[in-house]
Amino acid sequence: MLKIENLTKKYGDKTAVDNLSLHIKKGMIYGFIGHNGAGKTTTIKSCCGILQFDEGEIYIDGVSIKEDPLGCKRMIAYIPDNPYLYEFLSGIQYLNFVADIFNVPKAERGERIRKYSSLFELTDDLAQPISSYSRGMKQKLVIISALIHDPKLVIMDEPFVGLDPKATHYLKTIMREICNNGGAIFFSTHVLEVAERLCDEVAIIRKGKLVISGSMEEVKGNDSLEDIFLELEGE
Repeated sequence: MLKIENLTKKYGDKTAVDNLSLHIKKGMIYGFIGHNGAGKTTTIKSCCGILQFDEGEIYIDGVSIKEDPLGCKRMIAYIPDNPYLYEFLSGIQYLNFVADIFNVPKAERGERIRKYSSLFELTDDLAQPISSYSRGMKQKLVIISALIHDPKLVIMDEPFVGLDPKATHYLKTIMREICNNGGAIFFSTHVLEVAERLCDEVAIIRKGKLVISGSMEEVKGNDSLEDIFLELEGE
């Protein structure tokens, strides 16, 4: 579903991502782990077509993000680490705006908005301006907007930040449902306990370079993911 081949991204003299290759298959929840500044967000934004990169290639379901960026973006959803929103809009206006971009029919968008806003307990707030929302409410709105066009691949950067325990539980359930229906999830997180319980495969990146990747069992063995991460970080 997502294939990253020899990805390299530089900012001036600094190499943020260095010859990175990963393969996230259909039906897979793939965790992306690393310290602050390791290159996770740069990789994720490159996969979403937000950042151009210097070398390598990225494919979404076999389609090159370089050759057909719009085609790739139609298949994916991106949940950033900060919920950047048009705060002068109401919640429902924003959701309809996103649905219009993806040409989601009104019946389908209505059903999904009702389903997810009820699940995340946001229904009663959709008529209010986004500027009045808390950090957690904005995060929930971003998640709902990401799911509104039924994406094949969901790419998330620290998606659990700002969510309460109930919303975190529902998001994890939705992630597994997407994969069970043939989609895939690629997400970064600092919550290693969540990654250990949730992910099918995981990759650890350090200073832009891939340190280790594979199934959760292959990566951590009889240790915890936290122990392996700290060991690889030299702690």
